[in-house]
Amino acid sequence: MVYYFTSTVSDPPFTLYLGKDKFENEELIKYGWEEDFHVDNLSSAHIYLRLPPGQSWKDIPAALVEDCAQLTKANSIEGNKRDNVTVIYTPWSNLKKDGSMAVGQVSFHDTKKTIRILLPTRINAIINRLTKTRTEIPPPASSEHLLAERDAHLAELRKATNAELQKRKKEDARLAKERREEKARKERDWEELYGEEAVNGEGRANNQDGFDEDDFM
Repeated sequence: MVYYFTSTVSDPPFTLYLGKDKFENEELIKYGWEEDFHVDNLSSAHIYLRLPPGQSWKDIPAALVEDCAQLTKANSIEGNKRDNVTVIYTPWSNLKKDGSMAVGQVSFHDTKKTIRILLPTRINAIINRLTKTRTEIPPPASSEHLLAERDAHLAELRKATNAELQKRKKEDARLAKERREEKARKERDWEELYGEEAVNGEGRANNQDGFDEDDFM
């Protein structure tokens, strides 16, 4: 089961999602997006925030980070009972998973690419607001949905990359055309001033003073 939530503390609203258990966490790890970031603490759900392309995980509004962190705390059996809980978040691409780890467990490729925040206590108003927006997709449809979303996202990224490539090609072609036209203009101006031989590298270009070779014998 994958649960989806909508946070409205910033505009536009953001989608948060988490797995019901550690097996669903595996699916989230597998089908994550580069723009996602992961929030985790103690033994808890893996909360993901779906960021729009181009937005840095370091520039997320504080109120939105608070929503994610509070949802993490609320979905941790141990953390939900404690005060002063530390929550760690990092980009999805920084999550490390290998065969030696337990189901649903992750670590980080680079611990410096993480941010820690302290939650003094649970804020029920935040949890209640998020819970009212919750929707769910049961397995196996949840896996199919995550895969379809990721494939569609990657297709959009490829489309954007190709569009940018075509834009650069057009710009390069435009600049090349301008250079050719500028060169042709200069050659016409040179020909008007000094004649066709100057353009061809003869005449003034090779004999600037106009002397005959016999003058030097």
